[in-house]
Amino acid sequence: MPWAPALDLRLALTLDGLGALYSLLAAGVGLAVLAYSAAYLPRHLAHQARPARAGLPFYGLLVLFMASMIGLATAQDLILLFVFWDLTAIASYFLIAYDRREADARWAALMALIVTGVSAVLLLIGALMLYSEYGTFALPELFERVEPGTTLTVAAALMAVAALVKSAQAPLHFWLPRAMAAPTPVSAYLHSAAMVAAGVLLIGRVYPFVASSGLLLDGLVVVGAVSIVVGGVLALTRDDLKQLLAYSTISQYGYVVLMYGLGGAAGAVAASFYVIAHALAKSALFLTAGAVTEATGARELSRLGGLARRLPLLAVASGIAVASIVALPLTAGFFGDELLFKAALEHGWAAALGAVAAAALTFAYLARFWVGIFLGPLRSAAETRLPALMVVPIAALAAVLVVGGVWPAPFAELAGAAAESSLLAPATASVAYHLDLRDENLMALAAWSVGAALVAAPALWRAPAAALAALGERLGPERVYGRSLWALNRLSDRIHDIEVRDLRTRVAAVLLPGGVLVALGFAVTPTEGAYEVGTVTVDDLVLVLLLAFVGAAAVATTRPRNQFVLVLTLAVVGFGLAAVYAVAGAADVALVAVLVETVLALLFLGVFALLPREALRREQTLAERPSRRWRDPLIATVAGIGAFVLVWGALSRPAPEASVAEDHIRLADDAHAKDVVTAIIADFRGLDTLGEVTVVAVALLGVVALLRRGRLT
Repeated sequence: MPWAPALDLRLALTLDGLGALYSLLAAGVGLAVLAYSAAYLPRHLAHQARPARAGLPFYGLLVLFMASMIGLATAQDLILLFVFWDLTAIASYFLIAYDRREADARWAALMALIVTGVSAVLLLIGALMLYSEYGTFALPELFERVEPGTTLTVAAALMAVAALVKSAQAPLHFWLPRAMAAPTPVSAYLHSAAMVAAGVLLIGRVYPFVASSGLLLDGLVVVGAVSIVVGGVLALTRDDLKQLLAYSTISQYGYVVLMYGLGGAAGAVAASFYVIAHALAKSALFLTAGAVTEATGARELSRLGGLARRLPLLAVASGIAVASIVALPLTAGFFGDELLFKAALEHGWAAALGAVAAAALTFAYLARFWVGIFLGPLRSAAETRLPALMVVPIAALAAVLVVGGVWPAPFAELAGAAAESSLLAPATASVAYHLDLRDENLMALAAWSVGAALVAAPALWRAPAAALAALGERLGPERVYGRSLWALNRLSDRIHDIEVRDLRTRVAAVLLPGGVLVALGFAVTPTEGAYEVGTVTVDDLVLVLLLAFVGAAAVATTRPRNQFVLVLTLAVVGFGLAAVYAVAGAADVALVAVLVETVLALLFLGVFALLPREALRREQTLAERPSRRWRDPLIATVAGIGAFVLVWGALSRPAPEASVAEDHIRLADDAHAKDVVTAIIADFRGLDTLGEVTVVAVALLGVVALLRRGRLT
C-alpha cells in the first residue's frame, strides 16, 4: 500500500522464506518467553519490592518488540526496514532498562541504544545512497536495477556494518554482555532469537548487495572468525551464567556471519539453518539460567553444582539445548554444524580446520555451563519444585530441537526458502544422517574430541583466556566507548556553559551552527543556472527606492545609543516594509504590518518610560568591547550575503506546477474570507494567538497565586 507516494514509500510486506523464518522465530520463541514470564516476573518484582501492576508495561513492550521484529522480517522497502529497525532499538531500550532503579540496567540500556542507534543511521545512509542512484527504496526493484560499482559497494558496506553492530559482532560486541542486566526473559528473547538475530536478518535481506563485492564477503569472513574466537574465549572465562551465554551468543552469531561470508548457496543455507537451531537452544539456556537463579539465589557457576538431582526435568531440557548447540546427533543443531562443515570444505582445508576449531570451542564453554550447574556436588540449597511455567517452556523448546533432530525436513525446507530469498535463486538444504566416514562426520568427531579435551584440561587455556579478557578490559572497545562518551559529555557541558552565559550567546549558539550548515550545503550544491537576473523598469522605480530606504534604515538601527531613538528607528524599518507591501499590491499585509509596528513601538516606548532613568543612562554609557567593533559587522555582513544568496536562488526557481496555494485560494470562500491572507491571519494565526494568550494568562494566574502566598522571590 502507498505510504508516502510523493517520496515513493510503500508499506510493502511479504512473507517470503526469510520473512517466514524470522517471523516464526519471533512469534514462537516469543510465545515461550511470554509463558515463562508469567511465572518469572511476579517473583522478580517481589524481589525488588515492586507492585504486580509494574508487569503490565513489560508485557506490552515485549509484544511491541515481537511485532517490530515481524515487521522487520517481512519489510520489502528500505525506509520501512529502517523504521522497524529503530522500533526494535527503542523497545529493547525500555526492556533492558526495565529495572530502572538499577544503575547497571540504565547504563546498559543507554549503551545498547547508542551503539545500535548509530547502526540505524548507517542503514539509513545506505538506503538514501541507493535511492539517489536508482530512484527507489523498494528492494525487489533495487535487486533488478543495481549494478556493481562504488555506490553499491559503499551502501552495502554501510548496511553490513549496521547489521554486524546489531548482531554484536567484534569489535562492537561489548553492548551485549552489558545488556545482561535486563530480566532473564528479555535476555532469552532479545539476545538469542530476536534483537541480535535482526542483524543477520538484515544481511540476509540485502545479501544481493553484499555479495556483489568480494571484498565485503571477505570482510564478513574476517569479522565472523574474530567474533567466534573473541566470544568463545571470553565465554570460557565468565563465572556469571548470563554473561557466559552472552559471550557465547557473540561467538555463535559469528558462525552465521562467517557462513554468509563464505558465500554461495551452501553458505546461505547453512546460515539460515544455524539461526533456527541456535535461537531455539540459546533462548532455552537463558531461561534455564533464570530458573536456576530463582531456585538457588545464585547466578555464578562457582556457587552452583549438583542440581540435576533437585531439578531433573530442567537438567534434561537444558541438556538437550546444549547438545543441539554443540551439534550432537538427534538434535537440530547437528545438521547446522553439518551444513557449516560442508560450506567450509568448499573453501579449502584452512576454512575446514577453522570450522572444527570453532565447534570445539563451542563444545568447551557450553559443556562447562551445563556441567557446572547440574553435575558434581550440591553447592547451594535449591527449590525442589519450580513453577511449571518456568520449566515447561524450556522443555517445549527442547522438544522442538529433538523433533528437528529426528525429522529435519521442515527445518531444512524453511532454511532453503530463506536462502532463496537471500540469493534470489533456487537453494535447497539437503540434510540427513550418514553413518560413514565422510569429511563432515570426521570433522564433527574431531570437534567433539577437542572440545572434550578442553573441558578436561582447563589448565591449558585458563591463563591465556584470562590474559585476553584482562587485555580487553584495559584496551578493548568498551573502554574506548566509555572514554569517548565521557569526552563528548565534557564537550557538551562546555558548549552549554558558553550558550547560557547571556542572551547574545544563546542566540549565537542557534544561528551560528545553522549558518555553517547552510554554507556547507551551498558549497556542495551545484549552482549553475540557479540564479536569474531580471530587468528593472521605470515601473519598478518606486519599489526599488523604498527597498533602498528600508535597507538604509536597517543599517541606521545599529548606531543609536539612546533607547527611544532606537525604537523610533526600528519603527521606520517596519513602516517602510509596510509601504513596500502596499506598493507590491499586498494591501492586507501592509495594514497588518502597520498595526504590528504601531503596537510594538508603543509597547517599547511604554516599557522604557517605566524603567529608571539612571539604568537607561548607564546602559547608554557602557563601553563597547574592541573585539565586537569588527566581529559583529563581519558576522552581519556574512549573514546578510548568505540570506541574499538563498533568497535570490529561491526566487529564481520556477514555481511548481502543482502548488498548495491553489487549494488555499479555492478554500478561501469556505473560510468566509475574501482572500487567502485574511483567512490565514484571521483563522489560523488568530487561533494560534488565542492559544498563546491563554498560556500566558494561565502562567500569570500562577504567578499571582505564588505572590499572594509569599513563595515567589
